[in-house]
Formats: sequence, structure tokens, C-alpha cells
Amino acid sequence: MFRYRGFLLAILLVLLLWSPSAEGELKKSGPPSFKVPILLYHRFGPTVADSMTVTTSVFESHLRYLHEKGYTVIPLRQLVDYCLRKGPPPPPRSVVIVSDDGHKTIFTEMFPLVKKYRIPVTLFIYPSVISHAPYAMTWDQLRELKKSGFFDFQSHSYWHPNFNRDKIKLKPSEYAASVDMQFKKSKEKLEKELGGRVDMIAWPFGIYDDELIQKAEESGYVAAFTIKRHRAGPSGNVMTLPRYIMTDSTRGKAFERILNDE
Repeated sequence: MFRYRGFLLAILLVLLLWSPSAEGELKKSGPPSFKVPILLYHRFGPTVADSMTVTTSVFESHLRYLHEKGYTVIPLRQLVDYCLRKGPPPPPRSVVIVSDDGHKTIFTEMFPLVKKYRIPVTLFIYPSVISHAPYAMTWDQLRELKKSGFFDFQSHSYWHPNFNRDKIKLKPSEYAASVDMQFKKSKEKLEKELGGRVDMIAWPFGIYDDELIQKAEESGYVAAFTIKRHRAGPSGNVMTLPRYIMTDSTRGKAFERILNDE
């Protein structure tokens, strides 16, 4: 009898403590957010030309490791849709690969390996140098990359300004007009030359603030990327998503630590 009364009291206590709002909070919170490392490359080559060069052999070692260890390289768009809560979580052990600037070695060194391993890559381009600077790709090369089906193209501003310097040397109205131009002209040029939807931007030099974020959003960008070194997921600000800069020293255990970084 006493055991039965104790059981009834326990049931009554649960009913008193439970509320629909509490259940709603549990459903709302759901599983923990899933985060993905974004690996950022700049240029490649047989030897290290500068601090941003990753030798082609080291880049291939990265791709080989990802393949052998069962990682999935997913399109950046898939991760952004998840961060915007417009898509499901990416599969476990997902990785995103991107590259900034539009250096010519993307075409000569990266492209063959992208085709070999059949991985999606997003390129953040500043259009002023394309078909003009000797270190940059041409529009025809970018079109060939697009034709392969492995590449997506997004904005890195129009000519890669240093917004901190510009804000000091320009009048407020001049600075505002320059920022608008950098965001809008890049987007318009890329969409005109390559087609597709350009609505993501990588902050030049990783520089951003609330004013720049607002200007970018007004220009039609839904996501933006920094060079902060941690994983990207829906718990962060989609206009300041982090990326890991890859250098030639990012190999072996250093590369593994990035993939295992929480």
C-alpha cells in the first residue's frame, strides 16, 4: 500500500512540474548545433613563394587525408543554408574548401586536383584583377572552372580594399560611397561574367564592423566570412563566419588538429 501511494505521489509531482512551455523549450533546443571547418587557401605552387603559398604536394596530401579518413567535402552553399536554418545539418565529418583572390595557380595547380578528387570549391574573387593582373586568372579560365561543375564564385569586394585605412583617409560620405561600390560592383561583375547567384562575401583582410555588415546586407549578401580560426555553424553570426587559413606548414598533425578542433 505504502509503495503504491509513493508511486502515485511521484506521478503527481511530475504532472505538477511539467508544463507545455517546458516541452516546447526542449523541442526548440533540439540536438546540439553541428559545426564544420572551412579551409581557406590562397595560392599554390611547387615551392613556397610567400606566406600564403601552399605547395601543390601539401594540398594533395590534405585531399588524400580527407578521402582516406572518410571526410565529405561539401559545397559552401550547403553549410550556409544550414547556418541560415534553411537546410538540414551537413553529414558528419564534413569539410568546406574555399579560396580567396583568384590567383592563377587556382587554374594551373588546384584545378587538376579538384577534378581528380571531385570536390566542390568556392572561389572568392575580386574582379578588378581578373584578366588584368599577371598573377590573376582570366575570365575565360574562370568560365572553364565553372563549366567543370566543381566551382562556385562569390565576392571578395571589387579591388580588395583595406577598409580601416579607407575609413581614416576618406570623408564619411566618400567612404560610404566607396563601400557601396566595392560590394555592388563586385557582385554585378561576377554575375554578369559567370552567371549564378553572388550573395556571399569574404571580408578583405578579414576586416569588418557593424557598418560594413549593414552595407553588405543592403547590397544583397546573406553570408560573409572572416579569417577567425574556428568552426562554422548556426550558433554564430552568419555575417562573420570563421575560416582556417591554410599555409604550407599546415600539414600532418597540424592539419589533423584543425579537423578535430571543437
